[in-house]
Amino acid sequence: MAVTRPRFARQQNAEFFNTLRTRVNDYFEKNKISKFGERKMAIKTVFMLALFLTPYFLVVTNVVESTWAILTMWTIMGIGTSGIGLSVMHDANHGVLSKNKTINKMMEATMNFVGGNASMWKTKHNVLHHTFTNIEGHDDDIDAPGILRFSPHQPLKKMHRYQHIYAWVFYGFLTLMWITYSDFKSVFHFKREGLIRDKKTFWKEFRQVTFWKLVYWGYLLVLPLIFSTAPIWVTLLGFFIMHFVTGFSLSVIFQLAHVMPECDFPIPDETTGEIDNNWAVHQLATTTNFAPKNRILSWFIGGLNYQVEHHLFTNISHVHYPQVAKIVEKTAKEYGIPYYSEDKFFKALANHGRMLRKLGSTPALAA
Repeated sequence: MAVTRPRFARQQNAEFFNTLRTRVNDYFEKNKISKFGERKMAIKTVFMLALFLTPYFLVVTNVVESTWAILTMWTIMGIGTSGIGLSVMHDANHGVLSKNKTINKMMEATMNFVGGNASMWKTKHNVLHHTFTNIEGHDDDIDAPGILRFSPHQPLKKMHRYQHIYAWVFYGFLTLMWITYSDFKSVFHFKREGLIRDKKTFWKEFRQVTFWKLVYWGYLLVLPLIFSTAPIWVTLLGFFIMHFVTGFSLSVIFQLAHVMPECDFPIPDETTGEIDNNWAVHQLATTTNFAPKNRILSWFIGGLNYQVEHHLFTNISHVHYPQVAKIVEKTAKEYGIPYYSEDKFFKALANHGRMLRKLGSTPALAA
């Protein structure tokens, strides 16, 4: 059964986004700059793929043999997987890695190659998360397993009082859930909600998810078990470490953007189904930047510390976010609209922990 989605108050603060969009477009036109990643993303793509594939081949071909060396290779593979997901796949998924649509499509498929699923991600991320950010029941990113509570509108359980302690461990299991359960769940979930409209499309999606999972398990676990001379337990432990590193990295980066003390968690009006903001202002109200001056972090995580700019302009590659951010912040201040940004990464991390603690003790808000 199709779900009725919230609507945004289009006329409210409409002038803000019109002005902002004009200024951002003018910046690219006057400076004759492409909105795509192009050469910068080509270099980063090669680096991230090498960071993942090089240690993989070193393990499978037994170039490294000691237990610690092998586990180190798996750890580096976890870092490489994070880099592929946060930088390469993410830009390609939004069609901004390259002007060439074929290249974007190929790089988008790297998500299948590292255990996720590009098709399911595009619906979860592009459609639901980017449109209905922090809206309970519509944003999959805050729809966590019951052991975690990411919204004040979700039921409060006794165990949640400790989530600011144990959440960090569960963050590490994110991609293990993807490769075993989450993507299959999404196929059925999207069918129930009307996002997959007919049986033919449903079975097509189910088959492609299954195919890519088999490919992933085959080359990344079965082949190392067959060809590596390392004991089985070392390979299994390495596989787990890789996923824990990736899962923790991805979880932290995305949670620091939206589950923060300053972020809003609006709900639609019960009668009209309308959110009391236009879409652009809603994005600023529900999103926080962090560590904007940390160039190394920003480079590695694909500019996702500039989440405000990313949510407003998904048609622009992250390599341009530092300059776009200056325009967004200035325009927001002119119109009296909040622009949230934490100056340090670890400060943002601490504030996320405080938010988890608050959500673990505050009763659910009434609609």
